[in-house]
Amino acid sequence: MSLYQVPILVNGATHSAEQFRAMVQDLARGAEGITQGTDLKVTQLSTPGTSVQVVDGSGVVRGRVNAFQGTYAVRNQGAATVPIAATGGSGRSDMLILRVEDPQYEGSLNPAVDQINYFQVISGVSSSATTIPDGRTGIPLARIDIPASTSTITNAMIKDIRTIANPRRESRLLTQSPATASTAITGSTLVYSYFSTAAGWSIAIPSWATTVRVKIDVAGLRLLVNPFYGVLRATFGTSLTLQATTLDDNQSGTRRISSLVADTLTIPDTYRGTTQLLRLQGAGATGNTGQMQVDAAAMLVAQVEFEEAAR
Repeated sequence: MSLYQVPILVNGATHSAEQFRAMVQDLARGAEGITQGTDLKVTQLSTPGTSVQVVDGSGVVRGRVNAFQGTYAVRNQGAATVPIAATGGSGRSDMLILRVEDPQYEGSLNPAVDQINYFQVISGVSSSATTIPDGRTGIPLARIDIPASTSTITNAMIKDIRTIANPRRESRLLTQSPATASTAITGSTLVYSYFSTAAGWSIAIPSWATTVRVKIDVAGLRLLVNPFYGVLRATFGTSLTLQATTLDDNQSGTRRISSLVADTLTIPDTYRGTTQLLRLQGAGATGNTGQMQVDAAAMLVAQVEFEEAAR
């Protein structure tokens, strides 16, 4: 294989399909899968029956027959219905894939009249399979685990095995320093309180986000009077709570420590495209006799990273 005669795109030149597939492969960074989290999802029919439905969407499929085959851009416009064979006396797992069969490299289809990309069911795969079990060109969409003597396919049988070729990520670094000292957090009954002068951060959640990783560092956290024993955590919106970090300070007088809280959270459907408040809070636990607060000498730093996955 020598250097292509001309790069894409040059006026007056002729470019092969293989060269365009090479460009798709470059633009996809060599990855394959669906384009966005909701693309090509497999579900039961609106009234469950002997088929499943594949919703619209697009993806990229890496050729596996030839080293220079490149990557195909595929798209399903509107919902497609795919029949699933009934089981007999034993259960069976089938894999539904989006298959590409290019006659330049395999088979004898005619691109002028035949469907070169199509939905294909691979019957009898492993009950734990998540990848295509042989070397055919395609991307896996769902595994359907069908009980014995069953012809009606429901969502409970459909295992989503789609992956996003290039999932979107967005990271933000936020800081906050209270202007004044907050009301001291005391007590020993694990009743959480927000730091009264640390208002938190209002964060816009991308419409595509499925998970968020949050880390909040607190430098100069002020502990007062007696030893403090308690916890530090954060809330994100009204329903998400980060895992708590234990504070076990065996000191007295006024002193400062650094701590952090961190967690990975699943974004609820109702949060996508909205703005939610991320805010730190703390509580004293059983045996605590100390106090905790933030003030103008404290610094709160939040790192928030959103990520997209199939959904």
